[in-house]
Amino acid sequence: MRFEISRGGSGLTYEIRNIVLIANKLKELGVNIIWENIGDPVQKGEKIPGWMKEVLTEIIKDDASFAYSPTKGVDSTRKFLADRLNARGKTQITPEDIIFFNGLGDAIARAYSSIQVDARMIMPEPTYSTHFMAEVLHASFPPNTYRLNPYNGWSPDMRELEQKVRSHRAIVGILVINPDNPTGFVYPEETLRNIVRIAKENDLFLVFDETYINIVFNGKKTVPLSDIVGTVPAISMKGISKELPWPGSRCGWMEVYNSGKDPIFDRFINTILHQKMSEVCSTTLPQLAIPKIMTHPEYHNYLDERKKHYEKLSDIAYKILKDVPCLMVNKTNGAFYMTIVFNESGLNSNQKIHIKNKEIREFVENLVKEPIEHDKRFVYYLLAATGICVVPLTSFFTSLLGFRMTLLDKDEAEFEQTIRTIAEKFTEYTNSSRNSIQTAINLS
Repeated sequence: MRFEISRGGSGLTYEIRNIVLIANKLKELGVNIIWENIGDPVQKGEKIPGWMKEVLTEIIKDDASFAYSPTKGVDSTRKFLADRLNARGKTQITPEDIIFFNGLGDAIARAYSSIQVDARMIMPEPTYSTHFMAEVLHASFPPNTYRLNPYNGWSPDMRELEQKVRSHRAIVGILVINPDNPTGFVYPEETLRNIVRIAKENDLFLVFDETYINIVFNGKKTVPLSDIVGTVPAISMKGISKELPWPGSRCGWMEVYNSGKDPIFDRFINTILHQKMSEVCSTTLPQLAIPKIMTHPEYHNYLDERKKHYEKLSDIAYKILKDVPCLMVNKTNGAFYMTIVFNESGLNSNQKIHIKNKEIREFVENLVKEPIEHDKRFVYYLLAATGICVVPLTSFFTSLLGFRMTLLDKDEAEFEQTIRTIAEKFTEYTNSSRNSIQTAINLS
């Protein structure tokens, strides 16, 4: 080529998908992989009910399902969503305040890229990879964060959030993921109201990722942004990938609150919309399906059954892992992930899990020969030794060491065995360096 054409990357890796490359190599070497890295209920055995497939079969008979939709989305679906939200009586929006995208990844990318380079979002730490990568790509700097505290049930550090917002004038918006990915934390209403207050007092806008807003269990309660937003300019991001679940639909939307009340915020939303116009529209078929599926008499029963299952798996994992030395575990109360934190003092670069197969052992030893994060080192050994594929916690932009796994296995006994294996192998891993030291002492 005449000159370098690649803009170059951010130096970040989307580990949720990147670890698949390593797992596939191990699969070639004969390792049976147990996929716990990505939140795809269908991949983990979720059976889509017959009534839902029948709804889609009827829609696809209509030629309109093959056509472009309006740029903002199917008119009837946007009206359905607006009417449903307005019926709560907490805030009012119109169908024009709803914009559809090809999945929330598309919505996130377009939202962050529409922010001026010197304006920043503040987001939870740890945070979902798509959000922090979009922020880094837009600003070319690491994100500003407020910490979620694993020693307080993953509650956010509200004092830190307020102090940073006041001291960093470049911060223009606050991100909340509720229920949270990767931690499974469900925000209480009082905490959410405090975040809205902070935004209002500091003239900020809000972005609430509410992908899992209807997947809450263990008796926990929360409220959607629409119930508490008041007069603050805000965006709620929602989708059907996890709730229906239909991850392959690539269908998500933004609900824009308090449009027309702040000209700066309105210009921001218009910038997002003009970007959307360049690709004409989002996928039509799943948009047409939303009202029919969500009003089906079986829909809420189906969703309730899934939530009960996640609650069972959350309880199984918590009971097994909570007493393992050097692990900090909180019960998941929303979404379908569990994040486990390591006690950093119990980890070092000499630990390993026994791997009998020489080729597999050499493969993983090659992966960890250069200095890497201690949690990533454990995750690679766990994957090679057992086939269990989880995601290092440091991949979610945090200095905390640990890993994230899913609560999606449809076989409870199989899931329990996976958790017991993780507990056993982590104990073996942390004890291995002590055993090596004792062996060296004995030999001397």
